[in-house]
Amino acid sequence: LTIEVDGGIWRVVDFQHVKPGKGAAFVRSKLRNLRTGAIQEKTFRAGEKVAKAQIETKTMQYLYANGDQHVFMDTSSYEHLELNENQIERELKYLLETM
Repeated sequence: LTIEVDGGIWRVVDFQHVKPGKGAAFVRSKLRNLRTGAIQEKTFRAGEKVAKAQIETKTMQYLYANGDQHVFMDTSSYEHLELNENQIERELKYLLETM
């Protein structure tokens, strides 16, 4: 499950519903930030609403770099997508052209 919390997009790694003998129930969760990879523990009160993040997963092939633009191709539709270097700077060290 992927959610939007505090201006970031997080994947729920683990959660535990806690119902103490006294007081209201709550959910203790462990979240991973999809952008930075940081893990954070967060507690949500019973009935608290969070927005579900809309994530689309596609198989893409990295084609080439064109200045600070990086070109990817959707392997099913052959459409090209250009991303700025600052959008994928962390991931660039794992990419090879025509990969």
